[in-house]
Amino acid sequence: MSRNILHVDVNAFYASVEQQRRPELRDKPVAVCGSQEERHGIVLTASYPAKRRGVKTGMAIWQAKQHCPDLIVLPPDMSEYMRISRLARDIYERYTDQVEPFGLDEAWLDVTGSVGIFGSPMKIAEEISERVKYELGITVSIGVSDNKVTAKLGSDYKKPDAITRIERDNYEEIVYPLPVEDLLYVGPATSKKLRSVGISTIGRLAETSDDFLQRRLGKMGLILSTFAKGMDVSPVLKTDHISTIKSVGNSATTPRDLVNNEDVHLMLILLSESVCSRMRELASKCTVVEVSVRNTELHSFTRQRKLQTPTCSSLEMAEVALELFRANYHWELPIRSIGVRGAGLVEASECDQLSLFLDDAQRQKRERIEGVVDGIRSRFGYMSIQRAAIFADPQLAGIRPKEHVVHPVGYFGR
Repeated sequence: MSRNILHVDVNAFYASVEQQRRPELRDKPVAVCGSQEERHGIVLTASYPAKRRGVKTGMAIWQAKQHCPDLIVLPPDMSEYMRISRLARDIYERYTDQVEPFGLDEAWLDVTGSVGIFGSPMKIAEEISERVKYELGITVSIGVSDNKVTAKLGSDYKKPDAITRIERDNYEEIVYPLPVEDLLYVGPATSKKLRSVGISTIGRLAETSDDFLQRRLGKMGLILSTFAKGMDVSPVLKTDHISTIKSVGNSATTPRDLVNNEDVHLMLILLSESVCSRMRELASKCTVVEVSVRNTELHSFTRQRKLQTPTCSSLEMAEVALELFRANYHWELPIRSIGVRGAGLVEASECDQLSLFLDDAQRQKRERIEGVVDGIRSRFGYMSIQRAAIFADPQLAGIRPKEHVVHPVGYFGR
């Protein structure tokens, strides 16, 4: 049975919300950015007038202002963005209970069962677009297709405030000429590998043999081949579906560049504490530790290691992350941002039973102490109790890592 899938993407979300509540900013170059004082000075979202002048997401503020000297820089208001995101989702849920968020500003809708009530998928898309515009004062771009990946290509195809239908009758005409980077999960590293063998468009990717792609990219090569051919069959999850959290991560752009292993170790301790605190809230432990690094030229890498025994100890996580870092970074340049993630989460109760056989008394003692610290922070605030080591550097000690915790839930549920 053919499905009817919509992908709804709020246009320049953060900037649009700011312009909606401050009408004097409409039609002006606006960028919502991280803190300039704490050097989280990266463009999070730019308005379309700013984009037309070369401002891009991820750009440092100083770079953005070189392109657009009169750029209006605003701090993010996440509570307001979350509120508007919930209101937008309320509108989507008037048409279907199969609404799957993809970040705050995007969502997939399966309206297959709704066409008999509300009309064709295009009619539903048009109604949603008008309701969001009228009720929230912002615009959306919507892709209409028979699967999630192609629907997302549709919402990206024409912006802002547009609806694009991509189905079997026009798929190759619209999709095949698009750059391969437009396809979901083709990031810079994968793009480089594909372009090195002459695969620069989605059409060329679709025409490449599965054997070749698997040799070059492993399992991901087969997945991307399926995506490129418009054959994605993944379901849109219902609104009441609660995804199992598979990982907890935290990262920060540092107030100053990190220049040695001691700086990195300090940051890893700070970040690991917030990650492990969140894992304990989830009654979970991780089986994999991952570290991510970005240098001052914004080149980045990620490395991970599988643990012999699951843990929610921040000291253990920080030590493993530091070992990974030391083995893979050779200090050609200072570091601008760093992150740590606990993946492959398992229930802590299962690990506790296992630990009895491993006689892992030291780890259990360490985790119990950190649990007591959690209780103190819960009562008196996260910064009420800190490790003495972090005060060796007041600038880095000023970071509020608890505020940065994220729960990455990707397309594959990871």
